[in-house]
Amino acid sequence: MDRMKLTKKSHACVRLEKDGRTLVIDPGGFSEADAAVGADAVLVTHEHPDHFDEGRLRAALEANPAAEIWTNRSVAGRISAAFPGRVHTVGHGDTFTAAGFDVQVHGELHAVIHPDIPRITNVGYLIDGGRVFHPGDALTVPDRPVETLMLPVMAPWNKISEVIDYVREVKPQRAYDIHDALLTDLARPAYDNQIGALGGADHQRLAPGASAEV
Repeated sequence: MDRMKLTKKSHACVRLEKDGRTLVIDPGGFSEADAAVGADAVLVTHEHPDHFDEGRLRAALEANPAAEIWTNRSVAGRISAAFPGRVHTVGHGDTFTAAGFDVQVHGELHAVIHPDIPRITNVGYLIDGGRVFHPGDALTVPDRPVETLMLPVMAPWNKISEVIDYVREVKPQRAYDIHDALLTDLARPAYDNQIGALGGADHQRLAPGASAEV
């Protein structure tokens, strides 16, 4: 199996590297300005600004004229004119190859923030047959085993019991925190201890810029 390097960027953004190519997921406004620079392909789960930032996408595509973006219809509609021929629309059930990574699309809707707030489209990305799953802003459970789950730990739409139950349902080998910009350092030990003790999987946290092999 090819070696894959996972690098955590701030909040919900991650970089995956394999065979000299780089895939970036959700370089949003809470992530570093250069979070997607150097990417061969970028995946965006949904339109909220902490996951989708046109400036960060523009920086990536200007840095690499061959780079392309895959995302849902609503996001594609907002950026396809700016990047003609380089934006691909995907939805639940689609499969494609991006920068040498095999990708399957899972999920359709963002988690409920409040019943009065309309739900938007959200898609998750399963990479290389389950080696990594990034759900975006939803607790989507793929229909196949997941080795490494990118776990949204703190959001306006979740609570820790839901996070723990999500890990239990997905049953990954390991879970790495994402969606954590709202989580203060004071609260992190409580989350680490409870998810680690009750989730049933190896629970880990990478600081922004830190990497692991998955």
